[in-house]
Amino acid sequence: MNGKVLVVDDDLEIRNLIAIYLENEGLEIIKASDALEALELLEVYRFDLIILDIMMPKMDGIEACMKIRESRNMPIIMLSAKSEDIDKIQGLASGADDYLSKPFNPLELIARVKSQLRRYKKYNIETESNKSVITIGDLTINTDTRQVWIKNNEERLTPKEFDILELLARNKGIVLSVEKIYEAVWKENFLKSDNAVMVHITKIRFKIEDEPKNPIYIKTIWGVGYKI
Repeated sequence: MNGKVLVVDDDLEIRNLIAIYLENEGLEIIKASDALEALELLEVYRFDLIILDIMMPKMDGIEACMKIRESRNMPIIMLSAKSEDIDKIQGLASGADDYLSKPFNPLELIARVKSQLRRYKKYNIETESNKSVITIGDLTINTDTRQVWIKNNEERLTPKEFDILELLARNKGIVLSVEKIYEAVWKENFLKSDNAVMVHITKIRFKIEDEPKNPIYIKTIWGVGYKI
């Protein structure tokens, strides 16, 4: 079994225990002591699965799971010291794929991790077989038909708007400078006084974002550029 797993728990012993068992199965493990650290790591690494504790300081696992689900679809297994049905329901309703109560049997955790990874990798293979369709959260882009859907509703983009969105989507997680975006889309040298990229991105946001001034998809990296 291979893959990269993010283990998020404020209990050092539990983090280390989970890491030992999963590393013995051939998985690469990265650990975070709280949800805020986990969200930062998600901007740096591409994970195949997340093990996420619910009861944590700063931000609990429910809120963290909902934030992760805004843009990522890897499996999430929730952990909690609580065993009430309502806690399981809340965890699953927030976007988790599975739930384990503490204390848990490490062998059961391994079995669930393997099951989720098998499903995820099978889905990814099927999805990647169609390179013309890019899906990020509720955003779907068909590069063959040049159509865009957000939450199953089609949004019409101009040719330049579509080219910018496709460029950012194909480079998900990578910050692209305004200059690079301009030269890739307009096919000409960039002039610093040209604000065409900013204007087009503002228009795209109004079409695909629920809150254009607080975007989920196209993020501004001040002083650098934009990324999805």
